[in-house]
Amino acid sequence: MAKKLNLKTAAVEKSSHLEYFKIAVSVDCVIFGYEDKELKVLLIKSDLKEFAGLYSLLGDLVRPDEDLNEASYRVLKERTDLDDVFLQQVHTFGAVHRHPSGRVISTAYYSLVNINSHKLKIDNNDLHWHPVKNIQKLAFDHKEILDTCLEHLRGKIEEYPVAHNLLDEKFSLRALQELYEAIMNEPLDRRNFRKKITLKNWLIDLNEMEENVPHRPGKLYKFRPRLMKSRK
Repeated sequence: MAKKLNLKTAAVEKSSHLEYFKIAVSVDCVIFGYEDKELKVLLIKSDLKEFAGLYSLLGDLVRPDEDLNEASYRVLKERTDLDDVFLQQVHTFGAVHRHPSGRVISTAYYSLVNINSHKLKIDNNDLHWHPVKNIQKLAFDHKEILDTCLEHLRGKIEEYPVAHNLLDEKFSLRALQELYEAIMNEPLDRRNFRKKITLKNWLIDLNEMEENVPHRPGKLYKFRPRLMKSRK
């Protein structure tokens, strides 16, 4: 005869582990942009006294009645007025003392935004785009979160055409290489880069040339539409 399980109710489970149900959950959004040949991230001045003078990522506590994904899009909408951007979950951060107010576990999301084509509500003087390579310190553990999302992005661009989110629809191979160099934070060999991109078969040659550029005009390309739909 099978042994009968001694089941308990959810209420009993909660009452016997009250301290476990007092942990807060938050989301942090790493919004990458690209401008003036620099990879940038959107930051806001921290409003906590413990981090006075420091910037932080865009984030907030998850409300009791919303899902994680809902919270990330709410934060983005409230801070920037963007509601047509894809956010991807990257990693969860749960160091015990990562938040001075108490135990807060945060899930990080990242997105790639074309600064030129997306109208951001950044009239708040404390909300700005910052070059990623210049960032040394952030509030909370947000520098670790930023670095983790950056490494995730660097791994992505090697295998998937996610860079299309940061560029205009039409671009030269020179512009594409400059973007990759900004993300990787290192110079890339021109011949090897073009060979790798060609082998991936991501691009469509538009049979058009750059205009009004200070260097020799290059051919213009765009990413294949099917790749843009299938990869974020």
